[in-house]
Amino acid sequence: MTGPTSETWRRRLRYALALIYAGIGIVHLVAADAMLPLMPDWVPAPRLVILATGLCEIAGAIGLLTRSLRRAAAIGLALYAVCVYPANLKHAFDAVHVDGIPDSWWYHGPRLAFQPVFVWAALWAGGVIDWPVRRR
Repeated sequence: MTGPTSETWRRRLRYALALIYAGIGIVHLVAADAMLPLMPDWVPAPRLVILATGLCEIAGAIGLLTRSLRRAAAIGLALYAVCVYPANLKHAFDAVHVDGIPDSWWYHGPRLAFQPVFVWAALWAGGVIDWPVRRR
């Protein structure tokens, strides 16, 4: 008996990422003010940027589940994960407290380490790359 194919795993990852990004996008929209302390000082119009990223996350989640938009959504979410990294670094290294988000390195360490995994996951789930699992 064989296990799930890479396409099955790719589909499962798409659904998981869509759920994660849609949820985080909603949080960005409803709690934008709470996230303002995370924004680096050089970001212009930080509240607007938070709201825009929330909309981008939701659009990316929908796009991952829409065949004709999947590749573009995957690339957009991968770029998004790269672009928010400075805010994640500020959150960790400046010890910025935000209610509802842990302050410990048990949270920040894995979050920072796994950001490249989120880049890969979006690209693989969206069919942009095949590494490390090649299509047969």
